[in-house]
Amino acid sequence: MPKSKPPVAAWLGLMALLLCFACTKADGTQEAVSTRLILTGSSTLAPLLTDLAASYERLHPEVRIDVQSGGSGRGIRDARSGVADFGMVSRDLYAEESDLKVWTIAQDGVGLIVHASNPVRGFTADQVRAIYRGEITDWSLLGGDPGPITVVHKAAGRATLGVFLEHFELKNPEVKADILAGENEHAIKTIAGDPRAIGYVSIGNAEEDILHGVAIRLVDLEGVPATSEQVSAGIFPMTRALNLVALETPQAGLAADFLRYVTSSEANQQIREFSYSPLTP
Repeated sequence: MPKSKPPVAAWLGLMALLLCFACTKADGTQEAVSTRLILTGSSTLAPLLTDLAASYERLHPEVRIDVQSGGSGRGIRDARSGVADFGMVSRDLYAEESDLKVWTIAQDGVGLIVHASNPVRGFTADQVRAIYRGEITDWSLLGGDPGPITVVHKAAGRATLGVFLEHFELKNPEVKADILAGENEHAIKTIAGDPRAIGYVSIGNAEEDILHGVAIRLVDLEGVPATSEQVSAGIFPMTRALNLVALETPQAGLAADFLRYVTSSEANQQIREFSYSPLTP
């Protein structure tokens, strides 16, 4: 049976859609306008950018924004290679990454988490270093119930790893880890399933999961509560910038407009809903 031809109205609709995707240049010729963006990188930033992308798509139904995680290292690589329009990087850039343009959209803290049943309420920096170097291996030495400590560490390429190591002045080979976690949710699920585990994740991600009943607890660091309020106030000691990066500053089109949107006050409500601290008044 021969295939039925699409109705004329469908063809006209398709032509109208295609015309929407073109613009007129100064010389009068037509130039295609991109209606798709790709963002890759930080698992801390991915949920927030997915939410912001969905809001932007509702305002611009012709646009599609693809957000993929994989770690800040991936965000750097993909931005450099042009695989992604923007890389998501949840840390300050290193000196060797100065070839990239960077836009900070929010601030976050990195907090230590334990199982919700763990009675230990906080750590000093020296205690954290001793735990991760394998010098303290039992919770009874920290005021907890007797039992071995399960040390959850972050895998290479994760921005949270770099923030943690830098803050506690640790070298990665020093760390005696029992489990290597990738994304924040991997670490959170691991610790929620092990009453003897300790790890470190985005405070924003942890607060969101705690709100939904996940069996973890953020603990104090040097006597400072690990909360988004303390991050916003500039008091919590282990904080980091949440960034988008690209090789060049977009001058026009979808990339430029989306960048304007996520760095403007329009995005503040969603940033706060993820327990991050917006930078734009």
